[in-house]
Amino acid sequence: MTSAIPSTSRTPWKAVVGGSIGNLVEWYDWFVYASFATYFAGAFFPHGNPTAQLLNTAGIFAVGFFMRPVGGWLLGRYADRRGRKAALTLTVTLMSVSAVLITVAPTYEQVGYAGAGVLLVARLLQGLSVGGEYAASATYLTEASAPGRRGFVASFQYVSMTLGQLIGLGLQIVLQHTMSSADLHAYGWRIPFVVGSVGAAVIFWLRRNLVETEAYTEAETDSPAERGTLRRLLQHKREFALVMALTMGGTVAYYTYTTYLTKYLSNTVGLSKNDAALVSFCALTVFMLLQPLAGALSDRIGRRPLLVAFGIGATFGTVPLMTTLSHTGGFGGALLLAVAALVIVTGYTSINAVVKAELFPTQIRALGVALPYALATALFGGTAEYVALWFKDAGHESGYYWYVSGLAAVSLAVYLTMRETRSTELSAADQPAAGVGATVAA
Repeated sequence: MTSAIPSTSRTPWKAVVGGSIGNLVEWYDWFVYASFATYFAGAFFPHGNPTAQLLNTAGIFAVGFFMRPVGGWLLGRYADRRGRKAALTLTVTLMSVSAVLITVAPTYEQVGYAGAGVLLVARLLQGLSVGGEYAASATYLTEASAPGRRGFVASFQYVSMTLGQLIGLGLQIVLQHTMSSADLHAYGWRIPFVVGSVGAAVIFWLRRNLVETEAYTEAETDSPAERGTLRRLLQHKREFALVMALTMGGTVAYYTYTTYLTKYLSNTVGLSKNDAALVSFCALTVFMLLQPLAGALSDRIGRRPLLVAFGIGATFGTVPLMTTLSHTGGFGGALLLAVAALVIVTGYTSINAVVKAELFPTQIRALGVALPYALATALFGGTAEYVALWFKDAGHESGYYWYVSGLAAVSLAVYLTMRETRSTELSAADQPAAGVGATVAA
């Protein structure tokens, strides 16, 4: 049996950092693709309509999401069979390869559409990696923390994810102020992917020193044939459907107000690219700081109240927020509205990982989190930017606001009827709370 995080010292910060920091480089690379797309869109496709070029790059962005279910299945199964630590190391390796490919991808003028083909392969690898990273990280952080601190600890997944985005945006702001627009369009957009490649190498080294979780080592006595299998997962059809439904509204709202926001501020609101990037940077900073606070709150009052608050806010607040934002030409007003939107989204992001992990037994926890989440994210999160640009190109941009509200309403119905998961037992070390856990999990 492999060594594990001892129950007497649950939630060591080394485990928190190691389990979550991979998300930083994974989501840094994932986010810089979206945020720098306005600069490299013309490099891989024929010159013409800028919106059409963005649609092409957004299409490749969306294709990456459709590799997430494959990554969720393969790497979720790997995490349940080989361990959380092994899966976390593998995912960051795949992401580093994709960053290198984008760095060296040739342009349309050099090789025609072959350059876009390299970009597509890189995005597929990113999708495969992120499809497994989310579940491996969520499972590791949840299992490595004490029952009364799971929400707080697991919230660092989105802290690191957001920090990766902030680093990407910060680098974008620096490059915008130190390079000419022509240089950024010509070669400057490659710099962030070089940085991502180096960061991945550092994270790989850190993760090799992680210690496996106690919950997983307890499950190692089970037959390997029973761990991480679809047959075992299908014994939990209700939980599978629950993860998809509760993810639906959250993922489309998250991608709307993070990856798509910068484009929306420049293409629709009318802010300069520099101001749009700065608004996103400031709003995401506030958003990042809110995650541990909301996660800790869920440890006190439960997960469902935060999910319900998000559902209500996203269902009834998206249309007025986006409509008002589209008519706001100033930096201050745009920032205020962006922060308000991300405060609403925090009700979902801060705890969605721990809720999903608490729904499944150890033997299929990673796969149970990964596959339904990846399917929902591919269908709704990955297509969010493309759908938004499609509505804009068709001249009915407000239709997208209603689309987001509708998906949030479906998730809200799930939040109102799902069981509370806060006191669910994950390992033998959680058994002092057995009376409460058994009641809640029933």
